[in-house]
Amino acid sequence: MYLVCGEALFDFFTGAAGARSSELDYKAIAGGSPFNVAVGLRRLGVDSALFGGLSSDFLGARLRQVLEEEGVLSEFLIASDAPTTMAMVAVDGNGQPHYSFRGEGCADRSLRSEHLPVLGDDVRGLHVGSFSLVVQPIGDTLLELVRRESGKRLISLDPNVRLNPQPDAELWRSRVEELAQLADLIKVSDEDLHLLYPGIAPETVIERWLSGRCQLVLMTRGAGGATAFSRQHGTLFVAARTIQVKDTVGAGDTFQAALLAWLTRAELDSPEGVASLSRQQIESLLTYAVAAAAVTCSRTGPDLPYHHEVVL
Repeated sequence: MYLVCGEALFDFFTGAAGARSSELDYKAIAGGSPFNVAVGLRRLGVDSALFGGLSSDFLGARLRQVLEEEGVLSEFLIASDAPTTMAMVAVDGNGQPHYSFRGEGCADRSLRSEHLPVLGDDVRGLHVGSFSLVVQPIGDTLLELVRRESGKRLISLDPNVRLNPQPDAELWRSRVEELAQLADLIKVSDEDLHLLYPGIAPETVIERWLSGRCQLVLMTRGAGGATAFSRQHGTLFVAARTIQVKDTVGAGDTFQAALLAWLTRAELDSPEGVASLSRQQIESLLTYAVAAAAVTCSRTGPDLPYHHEVVL
């Protein structure tokens, strides 16, 4: 089982303009990067649980219902009277989402040290990512958890940078660097690297990460495909699938979930397993993640695929 840590929220997608200028139409969809990864793992056939704060309000109740319906384990959810975070999303002509968050003081940010769970041997790994890394108090809580568990079970990291909830790029860089030294597997987009390290070649940053604990970094480039950087085997590239893109919402989360699902099915979901990957296995891992992300991009919103829908 994977324990995915971080936010659960509702994305409010802007629809068509209303009949009057005073009206706006929205479609609300359950989301948040960690929430999506937890759901994505279950759809790909891997047990998962979400560690995060969940509101007792109407939106929080709906998030809990979705998690239950998807089969995500609820034992690590922390109930809160604080409201649910809302993300306002506008999608541009290229299918790229633009976010604006309403989350200060909300339930998903409320995790503190006293909420940290004791983990059994059934938890094979932890995944952390997105703005939960840098907003408080959850940011410091997750860092404490990762420090405690690093070396004991697989740690995966996806910065998934969102400057709207936390615009301090230096804070993002500092936290990502701390976690990168504790992670076994890092997935990062070229956009994340550009935001965090402007003017620095991605390879320079990734080489530094691979000099620590990390064994494998996967960098996504959207329509430009994805590249794996392995400490043992150098670089491998897999091209993106040719599809009709509806939007890219949830594509990165799908890619992340697919990485962890592939490792689980191959019984390589451990620090030792990732370190032992052959070049051929890394190529298979990357191909599967690219194929899974393509399915999500062919659909509207974060509608992550089931295992049988991922065609290699």
